Amino acid sequence: MAMVLSYASTSLHHHHPHHLGSLGLSSLRICSSKPFKSTLTTRIRTPVRALSTAITGIEPVENASTEKVDNIEENILACPICYNQLERRGSSVSTGEATSSSSFQCGTCKKAYFDNGTYLDLTVSIGAKQYTESKPVSTEVFRTPLVSFLYERGWRQNFVWGGFPGPDKEFEMAKKYLKPTLGGNIIDASCGSGLFSRRFAKSGLFSLVVALDFSENMLRQCSDFVKQEKNFPTENLTLVRADISRLPFVSSSVDAVHAGAALHCWPSPSAAVAEISRVLRPGGVLVATTFILDGFFPAIPFLRILRQNIGQVSVSSNIFLSEKELEDLCKACGLVDFTCVRNGSFIMLSATKPR
Repeated sequence: MAMVLSYASTSLHHHHPHHLGSLGLSSLRICSSKPFKSTLTTRIRTPVRALSTAITGIEPVENASTEKVDNIEENILACPICYNQLERRGSSVSTGEATSSSSFQCGTCKKAYFDNGTYLDLTVSIGAKQYTESKPVSTEVFRTPLVSFLYERGWRQNFVWGGFPGPDKEFEMAKKYLKPTLGGNIIDASCGSGLFSRRFAKSGLFSLVVALDFSENMLRQCSDFVKQEKNFPTENLTLVRADISRLPFVSSSVDAVHAGAALHCWPSPSAAVAEISRVLRPGGVLVATTFILDGFFPAIPFLRILRQNIGQVSVSSNIFLSEKELEDLCKACGLVDFTCVRNGSFIMLSATKPR
């Protein structure tokens, strides 16, 4: 997700036309320290059902977050407080229309988490009665029903002015970076209304797709879109509400993380990327798109700090980084083999958890 700002376009360079031309993106600039292959394998593992039922083996129901599992690879869900694996509690199940809920509990702190029939809420503050916590504007705006409704109905389409190629082309580009992880599980972090989560699920390239967002209304929109599509493969998709800086997954349990147009909206990019690095398996891949801000700001330390402070107190509270800052961020969080594709203010980056 992202708030759209206008930028002056940067100069474009052309490399690897055999790859870019096939996507209709011949103006993109590749920034990579290793070859960017265009082949795509189709090795697929036995599908895994939704996370909330991958633990339990409950009876099938007609919704995108809970279905029966015949083959369980593992439970990757963890308490966002203790990071210990969650355990199933109770026998009730949730559906898109029922009021009952599945519950999960941390064996260490004993905190309980619930599936409300649309998504599994794994935020730290779930269950608090008096305590509330506000997030920066760049996060809170996407929790509103209006923006959640408009996101795929005009909001996201405006990203073309920042150099974004469009969801279909971005998906094809991401698949090439994600090639080493095909057949595994993938977290679509800050998924919004599921623009890419649904594509990952329908592609059949991953055994499990987790649509993760902090916005309750975005997850509801994702669920609505899934229900509107005929023959949607809900068996390998689950919706999870979580904080990007406290990911509710066991360490080294995730094969891939995708974050589309999201990084600049995160309150602390370093905390988020560090969490992504923690949950990725050795050899796991992060693919992210965002708006970048190059020029003289990143080159001068004082102006770099000033730019970030202005961004944090501005109405949007976005944090826009340069290509070098993004590479440095990934390196600082333990990720290697940084590579990227750029077009104007658009960048798609990839980095890998060392083996």
